[in-house]
Amino acid sequence: MFYLLLKYVILGPLLRLMFRPRIEGLEHVPESGAAIVAGNHLSFSDHFLMPAIIKRRITFLAKAEYFTGPGLKGRLTAAFFRSAGQIPVDRSGKEAGQAAIREGLGVLREGQLLGIYPEGTRSHDGRLYKGKVGVAAMALRAEVPVIPCAMIGTFEAQPPGQKVPNIRRVTIRFGEPLDFSRYYGMDGEKAVLRAVTDEIMYAILNLSGQEYVDKYAAVVKAEEAERAAARAKESRRFPRVRR
Repeated sequence: MFYLLLKYVILGPLLRLMFRPRIEGLEHVPESGAAIVAGNHLSFSDHFLMPAIIKRRITFLAKAEYFTGPGLKGRLTAAFFRSAGQIPVDRSGKEAGQAAIREGLGVLREGQLLGIYPEGTRSHDGRLYKGKVGVAAMALRAEVPVIPCAMIGTFEAQPPGQKVPNIRRVTIRFGEPLDFSRYYGMDGEKAVLRAVTDEIMYAILNLSGQEYVDKYAAVVKAEEAERAAARAKESRRFPRVRR
């Protein structure tokens, strides 16, 4: 009930007013049956924009941190995500990937739409990063199509760290469903999972027009943080002398 209230009465109309989304290819999203919608991830707003414009209910796998924040703000955020039908996934530890796959397969077995960001995290610089193979594992095990989706302009509308979005128009573009039936029963082969994932990411790239980076976003973020820390340490050791 709360999901419908958010979609049609509270959040949906507000998002349409703020972002005036230009929607392309919505006919590619099936009206019934299980399927995966795999998109790029540029902004916190993505979590709400896509569900607001898709006619069916869509469930996303959301990071567990949204459900475990401290204080009143944390409790309100957790209640909001749960009420909106989002599923918390712990992304730490060796079992994190398998836990996400189990949760996603549960959604698909019920004949629902599952939303996934294959990059695993938001892009910190607007580029498209290498996809993780969990999306391929779910598509092959559940034997469902994958609909690629590109969010365009949401990075500029709400860059990382910005709490209040800018009011500007965005585009949400869906591509034709990707059929991987030729790989059914081969979800245990790493090369197959990688090939399927890369095909999904290539479809997203064609829709979004982003620059592609053949590295995981989390790895690049960690490398940049390490370099920044090293520069900060160096500047403390050898401070500049003011003239």
